[in-house]
Amino acid sequence: MADGIVTYADDLDLMVEASLMAADIGMSHFRKDPEVWYKNEGRSPVSEADIAIDKLLKKVLLTARPDYGWLSEELEDTEHRLADRRVFIVDPIDGTRAYVGGRSDWCVSVGLVEDGKAVAGVLAAPARGEIWRAHLGGGAFLNDERLLANDPGLEERLRVAVPDIVSREMRRGAEAGLDKVAGGPSLALRLAAVALGELDGVFVRPQASEWDLAAVDVMLAETGHVLVDRAGRHMLYNQPDPSRGLLLAASHRQVPDLLGLLQSSASH
Repeated sequence: MADGIVTYADDLDLMVEASLMAADIGMSHFRKDPEVWYKNEGRSPVSEADIAIDKLLKKVLLTARPDYGWLSEELEDTEHRLADRRVFIVDPIDGTRAYVGGRSDWCVSVGLVEDGKAVAGVLAAPARGEIWRAHLGGGAFLNDERLLANDPGLEERLRVAVPDIVSREMRRGAEAGLDKVAGGPSLALRLAAVALGELDGVFVRPQASEWDLAAVDVMLAETGHVLVDRAGRHMLYNQPDPSRGLLLAASHRQVPDLLGLLQSSASH
């Protein structure tokens, strides 16, 4: 912090510190039969760790940044955040099904947006020994390794995660040139695999929410990738409705061809 001005790097340091505290809470309940209940008509599990992490993050982050807004999956949303320029967007445990099942593919996801744009993000995946972090203009990192921009080139066969519901929206035979891969329980970690270069693209099923996306969006941006809707528009955060339609994460060069695999929206 210089001359009292809070930079994205300052915010990221705070977010990493808070995420590590949250990860400790997550691990204290992990594989210890945490209490679980279900929301969304029984489709979405919530554990006692989700709630404890959400409360911890809100206390730590907003105590340090009282003028920032707040949006998270497990705490009631209010319209007050819409007037805030900077807003923390949090998923206390992304991949709760994996978490309660004792599998390692879950993470604490903490994002920061400014004027609707993702500017900093942290994914803490303690069961995998991973801390992902990035801020706008500062690069993206997995633990101590900087992630490099990667682009496989248009001529190569692409490794892409395609949910079944998205497959049904593709043109006949469109998937023939893809190596389809399993998605995995954590959407944030799935998208982070694009930033890392393990996947060339990820299609995101409709109804993903801002808290699934904000933290990893800046990691994508810092490695030469974008997260866009089916019309190619970039994500805009801190909207009244935090849910989104079909999305794609891929390199700038791959986006047109991958979006071209979808049926036109007029045909739905």
